[in-house]
Amino acid sequence: MTTETSLRHVLATLGEPLVEVVVAPHGLGVGVTDVVILDPEDPLEASPGDLVLVIGARGRAAAPAIRAAGRGGAAAVAVKGATGADVAADAGVALLTVGAEARWEQVESLARGVVEAARAGGEAAGGEVLGDLFALAQTIATLTGGLVSIEDTANRVLAYSRAGDEVDELRRLSILGREGPERYLAMLREWGVYQRLRAGEGIVRIDERPELGIRRRIAAGIHAGRQPLGTIWVQEGAQPLTERAETALLGASRTLAPQLIRARTRPSPELRLREDLLASLLEGRLDAESVADDIGADPARPAQVLAFSLERSDNRQLRRAELVHLIAVHTAAYRRSALVSVIGGRVYALLPDLPEHSDAAVLALAREIAGTARRHLDVPVRAALGGVVPRLSDAAASRGDADRVLAAMTRGHWAADVASLADVRAEVLLSEVLAYLGQQPRIRDPRLTALVEHDAEHGGILVPAVMAWLNAFGDVRAAARVLNIHPNTVRYRIRRAAEVSGVDFDDPAQRLLAQLQLRL
Repeated sequence: MTTETSLRHVLATLGEPLVEVVVAPHGLGVGVTDVVILDPEDPLEASPGDLVLVIGARGRAAAPAIRAAGRGGAAAVAVKGATGADVAADAGVALLTVGAEARWEQVESLARGVVEAARAGGEAAGGEVLGDLFALAQTIATLTGGLVSIEDTANRVLAYSRAGDEVDELRRLSILGREGPERYLAMLREWGVYQRLRAGEGIVRIDERPELGIRRRIAAGIHAGRQPLGTIWVQEGAQPLTERAETALLGASRTLAPQLIRARTRPSPELRLREDLLASLLEGRLDAESVADDIGADPARPAQVLAFSLERSDNRQLRRAELVHLIAVHTAAYRRSALVSVIGGRVYALLPDLPEHSDAAVLALAREIAGTARRHLDVPVRAALGGVVPRLSDAAASRGDADRVLAAMTRGHWAADVASLADVRAEVLLSEVLAYLGQQPRIRDPRLTALVEHDAEHGGILVPAVMAWLNAFGDVRAAARVLNIHPNTVRYRIRRAAEVSGVDFDDPAQRLLAQLQLRL
């Protein structure tokens, strides 16, 4: 019988934003045997395997409690408020930070539930989505007067209403086996029932077939846009279905779509923890040594981050979840310890333990992912390669590179689905120079600011002419073709811009500054 659980399982159950791991000197596999509350005014004692909740001190004030927990062999210490990881690292104990709005009794209750479930040889209860589905199945049964079952697209029974009179053979076998029996499924396919259910929204009626053990039933497909998510079946029992049964079933099919999306997109607690660890690493909130053991990576080996952007979709949440799974499969095949997470709407993949000269292989991997996503998700996906960094601790820098590449791809209307920093380095560097210039009005040329203001008040024709001329490297005829005006008009507008501003466009330095500042 299991008598302890791991810190990893506790974190997976509590999860962000309730708690975050700051440092874990011995990894997340350390055993947790008890949850104890420690007030700094009490004797500072801890025992091996304790998860210590320090409730009376915040930030640096918790340092004595952290050291005491380390001396006692505690598995982890949880505190509120920002505190350095150095104290916990020196003490050899994992440090968790608790969200400012979280209640200590909530943290204690959840953590203790995990520990006590492990003592009993089980796991903490979950299944919120599943519980919602059973409750909704019962509600649909009440509204329709029938016996309800909810299935996914693979005909697996997800939930069903309480048993009633006149349960037919199809329903009985489906619930007992947790999926539709193949003999009956084949008949339904032959009758075209599944084709109609997956074709779109609407009610499908199945007549009673006493000789086959099938009573009358109605069904509706559950869809997210054009994508089928599952089916609701309502079997008629001892009493006829209600007059508004079909209306209620149609409404239920629409109500169920978001819940099935949640069920399909919500990761397991363990997977969610790995995603949280990666997000913390890429955002610089967690040191590489704390996460390396848990993901099986060498913190001293090179790493690289890929960023993926789902450009547009009718069912963005569902598509992004599918994209995460697709990326996870491809990257895990390339590096066993690869991690995937969603941050701010983008999907990031961390490739640790990279071999030398991996550039071509990673580029091919990104292209394969983008191509597969385009074919199977039917939406454009952009992929950006961050730079290879020498150590896992520099992964946040690689993520920053990937973000800048994605931004440059969007601004520059990059034709390909995939780009690396080398591909768009000029655009990235120019963007950063312009961002710096935009944040530093002190170093801008006031004459160019005056030109822009003057031009805005007098038809807005001078600045476009100057920009077209500068972009054409002084070729008046090329600038005229871009603006669709006569070359002499371009010459006049450039002379007029020089008169208004006082800028000498024959001076290379002033020309360069003008080209940069006017881009703002």
